[in-house]
Amino acid sequence: MTIPFLKMHGLGNDFVVIDARKTPVPLTATQVVAIGDRRRGVGFDQLILIEPPQDKAADIFMRILNPDGSEAGACGNATRCVASLVGKGLGGDALVIQTISGLLDCRLHEDGTVTVDMGPARLDWQQIPVAEACDTLHLPPIAGPLGDGVGVNMGNPHAVHFVPDAEAVDLETWGPQLERHAFFPDRANIEVASVTGPSSVRMRVWERGAGITQACGSGACAVGVAAIRRGLVEGRRVAVTLDGGVLTIEWRKDGHVLMTGPVATSFAGHLGPDLLGGEAL
Repeated sequence: MTIPFLKMHGLGNDFVVIDARKTPVPLTATQVVAIGDRRRGVGFDQLILIEPPQDKAADIFMRILNPDGSEAGACGNATRCVASLVGKGLGGDALVIQTISGLLDCRLHEDGTVTVDMGPARLDWQQIPVAEACDTLHLPPIAGPLGDGVGVNMGNPHAVHFVPDAEAVDLETWGPQLERHAFFPDRANIEVASVTGPSSVRMRVWERGAGITQACGSGACAVGVAAIRRGLVEGRRVAVTLDGGVLTIEWRKDGHVLMTGPVATSFAGHLGPDLLGGEAL
């Protein structure tokens, strides 16, 4: 027995996507780690399982697994990829994807891009969450050179730090330390961002459970919301440039955050026992 999969990406943020709607695929954490090994496995930033919906309002359920085997609450780039894949199969241009963080409305466009309503930005300190009551627009200093962060929850926790030059930050050193700091009881995604124009921002990201990635959709949403909250950009639409490309983020007045960007399929394959850490399927 082998497991068919697609390798997809959104701006270089790459995924192994497995359709488990007809046949459950109960992967262990060890197997997930083995598949994610970029030398001995397939490699991915997240592994995505497409499952039957648990909510009647949804078309599918999307389960998001990190390379360390942990489960993530949100992944905007993966949502676009899955929406494109499933939407084409359903024969329409709109669908609803369920995640452990809620329902996401998705719309496919003729140019191949996908817009995802990532839901409302959650901004209270208990919603991020952080360990103590504070103003999430100006998080207290935690550790290292990054301070005065902005807390945003986009289905998972984010700490956005505005700096003069995002390229100059040693994110590989400070990302993991901040991700696992006691101030973030559920750990956190760590973003550094620089304003580059009236409605544009450059960002880099250390993803919780994944490390530095080419792009992070929920992170781009968090950065867009943080920039608007701080009054660093004009209007409520922001072009966010990540290592892998540009996402358009709109923070509507009703609190919902819309993310628009491209998707791509790299290749298809099958997972066998040699890619599953020696464990039986």
